Amino acid sequence: MRITVLSVLALLALPAVPAFAQSAPSDRSIADRLPLFAKNNCQQIRDPGNQLFCGDATLAAAAEKLSAAIEARLARLPDRLPAIEENAIWVRQRNLSCGIVGQSPVRADDLDRVKACLLKVTEERAAIVRDPDFDCLAANTAAGALICADPALALAETELNAQVLGLIGKLDPTAARFAFAEYGRWSRERDRKCNLVGKENVPLQELESAEDCLADYLRRKTEEIRAAKADPRKVFGRQVAARLPDTDAIDFCAARIHAANSCGSFLRINRVYALDSQVTEQEAQVTGEIEMAVLAPFTMCSKVATTCTGTCWDARTGRPQAGAANNERQAGSFNVTRRLRIQRTFAFVKAADGWRCREDELAPVNSGTAGGGS
Repeated sequence: MRITVLSVLALLALPAVPAFAQSAPSDRSIADRLPLFAKNNCQQIRDPGNQLFCGDATLAAAAEKLSAAIEARLARLPDRLPAIEENAIWVRQRNLSCGIVGQSPVRADDLDRVKACLLKVTEERAAIVRDPDFDCLAANTAAGALICADPALALAETELNAQVLGLIGKLDPTAARFAFAEYGRWSRERDRKCNLVGKENVPLQELESAEDCLADYLRRKTEEIRAAKADPRKVFGRQVAARLPDTDAIDFCAARIHAANSCGSFLRINRVYALDSQVTEQEAQVTGEIEMAVLAPFTMCSKVATTCTGTCWDARTGRPQAGAANNERQAGSFNVTRRLRIQRTFAFVKAADGWRCREDELAPVNSGTAGGGS
């Protein structure tokens, strides 16, 4: 999984800028001024910005250094996937700062200025990403901001992260995929228990009451991992049923589905809500809402779409596309940072150890919307 994520991040380190592959004759002078353009077959790259990085040795070297810095950052993070989204947002902002707008080609007269700007911001980005404190500055959740603002919480999280990474590193790729999904679920469960969901823009002083909750979570998880005595099987994969058919149960079910289908390379589960439930003694139907962020592009009607989001999507309306489950030719792809929100009714059955989800995929969904992002 790590190789896949690194590949995606390496691509995102390059600028997603205006299209150039269909360049008009007047733009050919730009290609002529890029020494490596022909040698590297840069004409096959659709983005003119990516063509600049492809055809210019100085820019290519800067991009390689940025990719190395991103890889080093991933090694510091127990949950690497948010870095993809954060990096994609930076790419969009960087493009605008260098005067690259939409799909407009880079003019020959602007080439030197654009190259100089891209080189400057790429080198600056590499220096920032290499700084461990950047992970704190880039925190995009209420819990992350609180932890970064408190040295004791930050130290406790660093210790927990190191132990989690150590345990997951002992697992085979399949088990590691499930372990990363479970660790992401822990964080979402923590935010729900500490009443921090949806409070990203609330002033920190108004969230101080959650600090004790966060400290207790970090302490308990760290003690749990220490008690496992370096055996990841005692930490990950043990919970096979939920105590109640509620939000936590839906989250557990969705996380397992995503891990089983390698969805983590394309989507990250951000939030889970239980909206309604019908519970009998032995069975339950729980309708939940799941919000996901796109981490790597995928076609709106594909196996990834149907397995990981439960449906095909209509590129025009951003809504589920009825009757298109087998249409692999659906035009359009989800770009990085897009938000998908689905409602799904999950079936649970009561077992001796708790409530088990009976689904092995998300399809079909009750409803859904896609929006936001690039």
